[in-house]
Amino acid sequence: MATLERRAPAKIGLALGAGAARGWAHIGVLRVLERAGIVPDVIAGCSVGAVVGGCYAAGKLDELEAFALSLDKRRVMGLLDFHIGGSGLIAGDRLRRLLERDLSEQRIEDLAVRFAAIATELGTGHEIWLTRGPLVEAMRASYALPGLFDPVRLGRRWLMDGALVNPIPITAARALGADIVICVNLNGDLRVRGTVIQSSWAEAQSDEMVEAVMEEPRRWGLFNPMLDAAERLRRGGRKAAGPGIASVMVDAFNITQDRVARSRLAGDPPDAMVCPKLASIGLFEFHRAAECIDLGRAVAERSLPDVLDLVGERAQVAG
Repeated sequence: MATLERRAPAKIGLALGAGAARGWAHIGVLRVLERAGIVPDVIAGCSVGAVVGGCYAAGKLDELEAFALSLDKRRVMGLLDFHIGGSGLIAGDRLRRLLERDLSEQRIEDLAVRFAAIATELGTGHEIWLTRGPLVEAMRASYALPGLFDPVRLGRRWLMDGALVNPIPITAARALGADIVICVNLNGDLRVRGTVIQSSWAEAQSDEMVEAVMEEPRRWGLFNPMLDAAERLRRGGRKAAGPGIASVMVDAFNITQDRVARSRLAGDPPDAMVCPKLASIGLFEFHRAAECIDLGRAVAERSLPDVLDLVGERAQVAG
């Protein structure tokens, strides 16, 4: 008589997306999943998703949450070591030392959870999956936003923010062995949904639309005064007639990330997607951690029944 082959339980993967300060929402999502008994076997993180996912994999989520909740505007600015002559506005040494305080001895291959941090290689544009080596250096490479942070050299490669090529690394989570992939999309609530406008002149924008574009950077947080000051210096003290450097940098990043994320999601959709409502949170408003965590927790609780059903179905198939 033939015997049924017994399969291993389905492996759960998390793909934690990019989104700068909005990434504190990952903490709220992880807390809800943890409380429900959903423990990931695989975590792939990009940018801030690599930071939160790496801390979770290293057993340091409590410390990260306490740090995030301790931030105010003054402390955030104190962590930023601005410099002139580098490849970015911020050297990143203060943030590196802060991460090393709890993670200096951690190597990715020694973590209890399979982990990958996504980065982009400068020059080639290659998507780099960092699955070995010092955890802190992998995190730094994954969040090195071009123009803001200096690129990070690992081996022979200069690396920068992974959001340029794979903002929500579902493919990496699957490749690392996940049977079920739950992704957290931090930018699904944003109103960056471009289309093709065939007439570039005749169809002028309304005055209301132009004013909205000019006002939008006010929500982008602590870097605005610094970037605006740099813009005034560049213009010799004259007030800018159009969008300033803050508007251009952040809008370009949002647009690029949105296009890449939509393309990647269409090509390899997750089994479940959690989208916190984060449009009101500025990209660099790291001092609003409590709000972000609550928003992540709220959406995860709403999504939990569907996630539990999905995990239960896959477990029955694999059992």
